[in-house]
Amino acid sequence: MTTETTAAPPLRAAARRDVPWLAAGATFLAMLDATVANLAVPDLHADFPGSPLSRLTWVITLYAVPFAALLAPAGRLADLVGRRALYLCGAGLFTLASLACALAPNVPVLLAMRGVQGAAAAALIPASLALLLHDTPAERRASAIGLWSAAGAFAAAIGPGVGGVLVDQFGWRSLFAINLPVGLAMLLGGLRLPRAAGGAGRLPDLAGTVLLGAGVGGVVLGVTQTQDWAWTDARTLALLLGGVLLVAAALRRSARHPVPALEISLWRNRGFAAANAASFLYGTALYSWLLLGVLYLTSEWDYSILKAGFASTPGAFTATAAAIAMGRLTGRIGVRPALAGGALIMVAAGVWTIAALPADPHFSTFWLPVGLLVGTGMGMVTTGTASAAALSAGPLRFAGATGLNTTARQIGGAFGIAVLAALLPAGAAHDDYTAVYLFCTLAAAGTGIAGLLPAVRRITA
Repeated sequence: MTTETTAAPPLRAAARRDVPWLAAGATFLAMLDATVANLAVPDLHADFPGSPLSRLTWVITLYAVPFAALLAPAGRLADLVGRRALYLCGAGLFTLASLACALAPNVPVLLAMRGVQGAAAAALIPASLALLLHDTPAERRASAIGLWSAAGAFAAAIGPGVGGVLVDQFGWRSLFAINLPVGLAMLLGGLRLPRAAGGAGRLPDLAGTVLLGAGVGGVVLGVTQTQDWAWTDARTLALLLGGVLLVAAALRRSARHPVPALEISLWRNRGFAAANAASFLYGTALYSWLLLGVLYLTSEWDYSILKAGFASTPGAFTATAAAIAMGRLTGRIGVRPALAGGALIMVAAGVWTIAALPADPHFSTFWLPVGLLVGTGMGMVTTGTASAAALSAGPLRFAGATGLNTTARQIGGAFGIAVLAALLPAGAAHDDYTAVYLFCTLAAAGTGIAGLLPAVRRITA
């Protein structure tokens, strides 16, 4: 097996021009599918009335769990077998899984294919950023991460809006059909990239990868099922405890294995560890906030799916602008302003929402300004965490560091969605929604605290 090294020849001019688009397309597609299905849950329930809401939310969770569990080993794999090879595999598998989701005849098949999508997305994220950073001069890497992060932030924020339009006009299957032309374009573009010479290496630890995935899945399932089983139910406790033990076993194995599933040695860098903590808490706030918003609009304000989608979109534009701006500034001012400042903005939006969330529609005076505000904070934090993780690791470990950091965010996102399902009962009242917004605000505050840690230093690499 061959691997690409830093001694690889530079990309041809035409291929070099393609790399930013291919990298941005990968993170856009992966992050879009993390949120585009938010508004599909009511439509899915109409098509499959026998499936309870808690099960249908796994259309979101079963994407997030393998995405989270496989990101770190995928990053290791990209550094080993080559970022181009893994990019092509991820793009191809993601496209095929999207087609299978669009054609799924029932909920079990849909959930299984969403899991495959999540695994493919896990390959795309570290491979795409590694492609970008390996061909970018050191002084321009922070700006490149800003553009890459902007694509992901825009996709995550615009996902509910795109989902609302598609579900309203064409049904939930269209959410997955739209991936096909983009995935094929990425695959064809990736084939144009030149191969690079390299040496030999070993695959990341398979047993550790399985332990991590099973552990994360057990914890998330346990939290989700508290709505039906209660926190003190023996089944809930077994899932939670079993999941924690499996994750601990994966960490212990990674500490001793020569080619670990998780490169936990990166955590010895205190700045990287702080970025991972911030990323976990940010993911917890981000995904639960985005899903909660569309649920509130459709349930409490009686918005149609289409209208709720459009109402959820404006924050995507401020998120994109903030991510790009912070990418340009990070090389000069460091990551702390992006992390702590963005989190503070998210907390301000959360406090405003908790204090003034109206029971009746007030779009222009409440929903729009809050959406623009929280989108700004999300864009800043997205760039801050990505910059702190990737650039603190150095060129030889770009993919592994990106995978591990994004793992933290996706585990946080899966946990956030699970907590939302647990806190938001069927027929939820106004106070139930504000309780979840309080949870999101506390998670954002934790992100800011992690971003203020002295270990998160200015990045000059």
